[in-house]
Amino acid sequence: MGKMLFLYNPTSGKGGSASHLSTVVDTMTKAGWQVTVHPTQSKGDASQVVEEIGEQFDRIVCSGGDGTLSETAAGLLRLDNPPTLAYIPAGSTNDCAATLRIPNSYQKAAQLAASDTEPMQWDIGTLNHSPFVYVAAFGAFTEVAYDTPQDLKNTFGHLAYVMAGIASIPSIAPYHIKVEYDGQVLEDDFYYGMVCNTHSIGGMKSIPTDWVRLDDGLFEVVLVKKPVNIGEIGASLQALIRQQPTENGGALISLHASKLTFTCEKSIQWTIDGEYGGSHQITEIENHKQALSIITGVVDATE
Repeated sequence: MGKMLFLYNPTSGKGGSASHLSTVVDTMTKAGWQVTVHPTQSKGDASQVVEEIGEQFDRIVCSGGDGTLSETAAGLLRLDNPPTLAYIPAGSTNDCAATLRIPNSYQKAAQLAASDTEPMQWDIGTLNHSPFVYVAAFGAFTEVAYDTPQDLKNTFGHLAYVMAGIASIPSIAPYHIKVEYDGQVLEDDFYYGMVCNTHSIGGMKSIPTDWVRLDDGLFEVVLVKKPVNIGEIGASLQALIRQQPTENGGALISLHASKLTFTCEKSIQWTIDGEYGGSHQITEIENHKQALSIITGVVDATE
């Protein structure tokens, strides 16, 4: 019988993890696991618990929003021999669950978490040594994805919404940034940027599925200059949809990179996995290829 640590955030979403606790634990116990349950007590608790006792277990399962998953992954990264990770989504947006093809049903997600499915080797990022699992972003409308009604998310998508907002508000000020990545350099005025390893941000489709691989050691990077007009927005997004990374895509620059350094004369505020990630003049972001093993609903990691 394998030993499983089940961490759940009782405040995520509408408290779904707590209300489904019996079903989830029963499902995992029936699958043959000896389950230890820990409700997280405060921000950062998941990381601390995993770091302190994680190596005593064969599998770590967390339930909550993307922030809970991010915290759990951060704790695992501090272990010499991190056990396999599994995730039961219970947040309001659940971007990682969408990317990892994890079911929305608590019972089905618990069955997957307890299964003998071969884990995927998952790339994890760090921003100035702070781990993130799916996105680091800066600039205008960085928070828009987390506060946008679902109908607008479905209609526009994340990048279209950001670019349209930038084009329509003349008072938004850009950052003049030098971006060094994998031996190359860009320097320009950017209103928005994201470094990610995901298909979804804030419940909005973000990057074409075929352009993202979760285990290749590369981030998908998008930088946005001020769009001149609606036509330029459309042309830039079409270039991305056609999966043609380019440094000359009009208002939108898209590329792949494993390591980046953003340098700006003034501090830039970042969000990582939807949470405040600090304010930095120099920001180093690195992809840690296949740093963790995670149970997913994706058989082929190229999907």
